[in-house]
Amino acid sequence: MSLPSSPPPPAGTTATAEYRELRATIRERGTVRVVLAAAAFFVWAPLAAFTPHEPGEAWRALIPLVVLWAGFEVVYALHVGVERIGRYLQVAYEADRVDLPAWERTAMRLATSPGADTGADPLFFRLFGLAALINLGPLFPQLHETARVAGGQIQLVVVVVLHVAYALRLFQARRFAAEQRARDLHAFQTIRNADWSGPTPPA
Repeated sequence: MSLPSSPPPPAGTTATAEYRELRATIRERGTVRVVLAAAAFFVWAPLAAFTPHEPGEAWRALIPLVVLWAGFEVVYALHVGVERIGRYLQVAYEADRVDLPAWERTAMRLATSPGADTGADPLFFRLFGLAALINLGPLFPQLHETARVAGGQIQLVVVVVLHVAYALRLFQARRFAAEQRARDLHAFQTIRNADWSGPTPPA
């Protein structure tokens, strides 16, 4: 014999719980993003400093690059996820609710105000880019020696191409993040309007 199911909570209670959980998700992911960025640089630094770069072993520069790239992708995923949750909260709750804080829409308006730009870098774009340049540094004094070693030229080409691809990824991610708020806000508003534009069901 199955137990009777409990009645669903009131709509207001469910909505408030969702709002609180998503706000908590934003807070937690924001903290994790900073911690993981610091961890990525903490792992990368000794690899870049102590990985031997003998002539003909240019491929070793890819070891710290993998750490940098992986760290950036995690930071990027956390950031865009938080921004997307924020736009959902803005459209789903802050548009019509007066009993909840209005941080998301207020922050979005503040970002367009003169003098509001703090220069903060949520993706740590400058640090990840500078680290890539440092990563390539040890190769330059040995370019001629490495090029004369069998397979050295191929290694140099592969290493440089992958570093360039990494740099392009940084710029692409930065451009997407700069436009994400407006794009996601429009997308959520479109979804909401489409969901609510149908005929009213009969009573």
